[in-house]
Amino acid sequence: MKAGLPVIQCFPFIVIGRITSVTQHRGNFQIEKRRFCEQLRVDRQYKQCKKQGKTPRRNGQKKASNTERDPVGVYCRIRPLISEDEECCVEMISSTTIQLHAPDGLKANRNGEYKETQYSFKKVFGVNTTQMELFEDVAKPLVDDLIHCKNGLLFTYGVTGSGKTFTMTGSPGEGGLLPRSLDMLFNSIGPFQAKRYVFKPDDKNGMEIQSQVDALLERQKRESQQSVPKTPSSRQKADPEFADMISPDEACKSESVDEDCCFSVFVSYIEIYNNYIYDLLEDAPFDPIRPKPPQSKVLREDQNHNMYVAGCTEVEVKSTEEAFEIFWKGQKKRRIANTQLNRESSRSHSVFTVKLVQAPLDADGDHILQDKNQVNVSQLCLVDLAGSERTSRTRAEGSRLREAGNINQSLMTLRTCMEVLRENQMCGTNKMVPYRDSKVTHLFKNYFDGEGKVRMIVCVNPNADDYEESVLVMRFAEMTQEVEVARPVDRPIYSLPAGRRHKNQAFKDELSRRLAERGGPVTADDPGLLNQLLESLPALPPCELVDPTDDQTLPRLIEVLERRQHIRQMMKEQFNQTANTLQSMLQQFNSQLGAKETFLHDQQSKLNEKDKVILNQRTELERLEKKSKTLEYKIDILQKTTGMYEQDKRSLQQELESREQKLQRELAERRRMEQRMQGVVTDTKLKWEKECERRVNAKQLELQNKLWVKDEKLKQLKAIVTESSGAPAERPEKPERPSRERDRNHAQKRSASPSPLPTAPPVRPMHRRSHSAGGEKWVDHKPPSNLDLDTVMQPIIPNSIKVSAPNEKALSKCHKYVLRHQELASDGEIETKLIKGNVFKTRGGGQAVQFTDIETLKQECPTAPSRKRRSGSAEGPAQIEDLENRPPVMSSSQAYQKRRKP
Repeated sequence: MKAGLPVIQCFPFIVIGRITSVTQHRGNFQIEKRRFCEQLRVDRQYKQCKKQGKTPRRNGQKKASNTERDPVGVYCRIRPLISEDEECCVEMISSTTIQLHAPDGLKANRNGEYKETQYSFKKVFGVNTTQMELFEDVAKPLVDDLIHCKNGLLFTYGVTGSGKTFTMTGSPGEGGLLPRSLDMLFNSIGPFQAKRYVFKPDDKNGMEIQSQVDALLERQKRESQQSVPKTPSSRQKADPEFADMISPDEACKSESVDEDCCFSVFVSYIEIYNNYIYDLLEDAPFDPIRPKPPQSKVLREDQNHNMYVAGCTEVEVKSTEEAFEIFWKGQKKRRIANTQLNRESSRSHSVFTVKLVQAPLDADGDHILQDKNQVNVSQLCLVDLAGSERTSRTRAEGSRLREAGNINQSLMTLRTCMEVLRENQMCGTNKMVPYRDSKVTHLFKNYFDGEGKVRMIVCVNPNADDYEESVLVMRFAEMTQEVEVARPVDRPIYSLPAGRRHKNQAFKDELSRRLAERGGPVTADDPGLLNQLLESLPALPPCELVDPTDDQTLPRLIEVLERRQHIRQMMKEQFNQTANTLQSMLQQFNSQLGAKETFLHDQQSKLNEKDKVILNQRTELERLEKKSKTLEYKIDILQKTTGMYEQDKRSLQQELESREQKLQRELAERRRMEQRMQGVVTDTKLKWEKECERRVNAKQLELQNKLWVKDEKLKQLKAIVTESSGAPAERPEKPERPSRERDRNHAQKRSASPSPLPTAPPVRPMHRRSHSAGGEKWVDHKPPSNLDLDTVMQPIIPNSIKVSAPNEKALSKCHKYVLRHQELASDGEIETKLIKGNVFKTRGGGQAVQFTDIETLKQECPTAPSRKRRSGSAEGPAQIEDLENRPPVMSSSQAYQKRRKP
């Protein structure tokens, strides 16, 4: 036998294609025995419930329906500006409130003033906050809960380039939340960690517990596999970037750790890229000829309805350095890219999971209790979400554009889930939360259903360019704080006495001391003692099977193992006898120790009397020292108070000066605004005065024209009556037509109107049949404002529907449409226009009119003078006088004109 080999070494052998070992047979037998007893108990319970007519209760963990809920803890961290020249749009008001104000180039409301909004958080961390301060308030309670078998979720959220990755990972000398959480965890459970491979993942989001022998075989197997590298990159030196993440002065630990438990830590690292899950710790075989792309993973649900990534690599780690080295190995595989806003922009969501497995020690406090039901598994998920971004700013193209779309879509799904959760909690609704729309929300569904604490760190870039994106992030954070998550329930505690590890360690120390006094080995783990025990056992025969019909090797091996078991039993009995002898000796020593303690007690009483005298003197000295320190402390307080008052005075003076400057600027701006408004009011007032004057003049002219027309008609009527009676009558004086001098004087103040055309020979229209004389059905639209002119020629349209306002019912029954429109002509007469069109149906089921032509009905007085005369004509006044002296004759001619619409 070689030195350094373990005490018991089992050689695997092959029996009908199955690999097993003798020790594994014994362990499997015990496991099968426990399973059989458990199944027998369940069957008995089922039969009893069936006899009583009750439904048997199913075994399995159920989620506790507790009513205690806690809101999601949302924190805010403000990133410092890159340069002092950048404009800042975020201001920290207090330790829980920040204020956003719009930049100079963006006006938020109609008054032209800046709109300022305030948002409250559980705590706000300013630009001078250290990584240690952030860890103390945010991540440290989650690590404490992890040690006490409670789950936790911590994720960073914000726009691209706001410092999320720095907050989570950190930099050399300024470790982030992830390395500090690992450091605190291993500082707390370091002395109580189990050996490697005692706990083993079962690939179903659970843990199996192995015996010490099985764990030893697993370690030897893994060590032999690691000796031969699979890929060229398997042997790489540790990256120096994470060597000095945390200084020893900043190390911390949890004080409330159960010493009667053994712990193991498993880590996994995944990324969600384009809504696909990839394992960053997976060692794919390296093929330089045909490199294969990484395979995506799927989400599954375990027996407790918890979501997990199937086939994800879980690595057992034993120190902070080892865990962070595993993290950095995956970090190098994570997808990052250079954009316009961030040189190293994360293009995927990363999830680093720390899984803590703990199981109690047995009653002796020496070995782990071999009961799978007593194994507790808790996990802490540290999530670095990719930042939301606008493609108009990043100018992403191709794959970058697709990545940005998937990132924004997953963040939008997260926002939608939060909104539905808040609505269900506030309004009492039961809407389905769309967890499955994104891998991020689907993976962490259990946390929002009450499987642990949820905390979010909102990272904000105070740069004014990110103002609009920051407002959206603030609104999401404000809404998330209103979502409540069920408080996790404490796990049941096993019923074993406390202090088992301490008693076992005390026994081992005393045994080592006694063995050292006798000149024997100091510790039971001494290699010399192991070699002696190993040599005392019978040697194992060769166990290689080359023939399936070999029936000698197995019996020979079983015989040797039985002899070794017999020798082991004898050694155990001898050890028990020695232990009993040692126990009696310990009792004797305890009695002698009691007598010595009595003597020491008497001497101690004498010393106490002398100590009292010394104590009185020390008390007086301490009183004087305290008085002196009190006076010094008061002096320091007065000096600090004076300094504070002076500082406050300077700050108030600066604030007063700044407010005075701001007030002066506002007054100047107000004066400029008043002057500008006065100018606008004056211009508007002059404009309306001119418009009102123009309208009044036009109205007066219109009324005068109407009055002149009526007077002319009355005069002609009087002339006709006089002529018909045969009595000569004096020709009445012709009323004077209203002068247009005033209109010409104010021609510049009113809008130009078309002047009447000069006298021209009559135009003979083509003799054709009017469109209105057909057999079609018409809609005769006559507005109620039209006047009846009592003319001889009237527009009479047969087979028509007369309406005062067009409607869909009338239009649906006709094919033609005519509108009677009246307006005042340039010579003062009323002109009637018939605007005609065709009615057709539209695609939407309605009716529309397409205008085709216009007919004009115009009334003129032949005795009326022309409004326009040619310049230089000598017969103007004489001709007017001649027309006025003519006998009154009723010559009411109507010019009927028709024109086609171009």
